[in-house]
Amino acid sequence: MIVNFAERAHNHNWNLDPVTRSLLDTDFYKLLMLQFIWKHFPRTNATFELINRSSEVRLADRIPREELVAQLEQVRRLRFRKSELIWLAGNTFYGRRGIFEPAFLAWLEHGFRLSEYEVSIQDGQFCLKFEGLWTDTTMWEIYGLSILGELRTRAGFKGMTEIALDVFYARAKTRLWEKMERLRGVPGLKVADFGTRRRHSFLWQEYAVNVCRRALGESFSGTSNTYLAYKHDMEAIGTNAHEIPMALAALAADDQALKASQYRVLELWQNTYQGELLIMLPDTFGTTQFLQDAPEWTADWTGQRIDSKDPYIAGDEYIRWLRQHGREPRDKLIIASDALDVDAILGLHAYFSGTLQQGVTPKDFRSAADFDDPAKWSPGRRIRFSAGWGTLLTNDFRGCDPDGRNEFEPISLICKLTAADGRPAVKLSDNYAKSTGAPAEIERYRQVFGTSGAANIPVEI
Repeated sequence: MIVNFAERAHNHNWNLDPVTRSLLDTDFYKLLMLQFIWKHFPRTNATFELINRSSEVRLADRIPREELVAQLEQVRRLRFRKSELIWLAGNTFYGRRGIFEPAFLAWLEHGFRLSEYEVSIQDGQFCLKFEGLWTDTTMWEIYGLSILGELRTRAGFKGMTEIALDVFYARAKTRLWEKMERLRGVPGLKVADFGTRRRHSFLWQEYAVNVCRRALGESFSGTSNTYLAYKHDMEAIGTNAHEIPMALAALAADDQALKASQYRVLELWQNTYQGELLIMLPDTFGTTQFLQDAPEWTADWTGQRIDSKDPYIAGDEYIRWLRQHGREPRDKLIIASDALDVDAILGLHAYFSGTLQQGVTPKDFRSAADFDDPAKWSPGRRIRFSAGWGTLLTNDFRGCDPDGRNEFEPISLICKLTAADGRPAVKLSDNYAKSTGAPAEIERYRQVFGTSGAANIPVEI
């Protein structure tokens, strides 16, 4: 796909080019979770709020409120297209056809509507809030993040000449291709696009995904963006996120039910999907405590996604736990998905997917050539490894502006569940800096779940 990004950015009428082109323009796990919520919690209310953790970037000073509202209203007018629903019904996901129930797809066509929203401004930041039925609010997460992110991109374009934009995108394309050259040809590598929520723009994500697809071949396993998977006949990647355990914890009647809620989620999930899509996300309230008290049957799940813990530490912890439960780690899968770029992807792949020779560290792997060197590495995986590549795939424009501005540095935007049926929701995380919720509730949760294995490290993009 050839796109003249400079001309598009400089001359295009943005009213004809909305940020969100389809309701499928979201992470695939949001649709899987939406079906889960529709099936089990159709009358539960939920509140989501958008937070800019990069508070030094005053988004409301750069983006006119009316532009944000216009894009939010545009999304509310969208409906699932017949062709999209046919694709969801008939396509094969994770080797299985019919993963979405006919009644759910009928509801998507005739009953699904996004909730209303509230937009206010405080200290240079947008306060964006979505409140209503959980089925009506959950999908706002990705739409809200991608809209605000792309509006920031468009604000940065104002005043740039077409020549400056041409240089800007030429530098970004060169950087992207340099990353591809380091990854292509690495034996056994698996990389997926996880970059929708903090992308530079829809068009750039589409470009980056197609570059990955052509440059990496079978090493590129697919995209979390459902619309791009639909449009370009790719694998849609994703299972579930922190939102569901956060909601079930908020709804728990007492501390005992609170502790057990993290496993009740898994029971409901595996019953919903008939033993498929079994990737755990154990860090919502801390990975170490989760594994320590997990029921035996959780060791039969396919693997786990590592989000907020050092992936080397988390992967080793999971391998030890599997062995303690008599399971073969080489049959399982870990997916790292937090702040990855090429160095981390190559290092983690080397560490988990082969045997490092004496004195060699993951940092010694810089390109495919290092994996061909028997003095450094030999195949013999400890556990299957896959990388969920996010922000630094779809939004790495650091230093690309020829005028030297930092308008396009990626920032940390999140949109989190803050309440379920009016009860406050909490995420503890494996990183103290990524905890969300009211301070008193966070403290109560830490009393219930403990803090074993948690660390206090800077939040990376």
